[in-house]
Amino acid sequence: MQYQGTLIAVSDIAKSKHFYETVMEQKILMDLGVHVSFERGLSLQSNYAELVGQDLRMQSRPNNFQLYFEVEDLDQWQEKIKGTDNIEFIHEAKEYPWGQRVMRFYDYDQYIVEVSESMTSVAKRFLAQGLSVEETAQRTMFPVDFVKNLL
Repeated sequence: MQYQGTLIAVSDIAKSKHFYETVMEQKILMDLGVHVSFERGLSLQSNYAELVGQDLRMQSRPNNFQLYFEVEDLDQWQEKIKGTDNIEFIHEAKEYPWGQRVMRFYDYDQYIVEVSESMTSVAKRFLAQGLSVEETAQRTMFPVDFVKNLL
């Protein structure tokens, strides 16, 4: 068995497709109208209850699932998302003890979307700020050899 990706049921395929393609900059692999697949495994499906043949109601904000994206410039992405209509932030960029900065918001169907700095960019930021390889490894929880290879 091989994991193939994540499918989310959406209420408005055109609006969701626009958000993930244009705002989140995901590349479409296949667009069948009611189903859109993006590179890296994310898919959107409209009419999900009809597809599976069950009376399934979409829950608003289940808050037990999130889509996770990594970026190199979180500040640029935060401004872009803040400039997108009808997006509600759970929280804007905040830094965790290991140094990674993260923001979370709801997409149009109330799925949680997390956008985080890549941990590689976090380690490079620490090194550029003058932390030693060992200090960077300790803070990020990366092996010392991994951090050395970033130099």
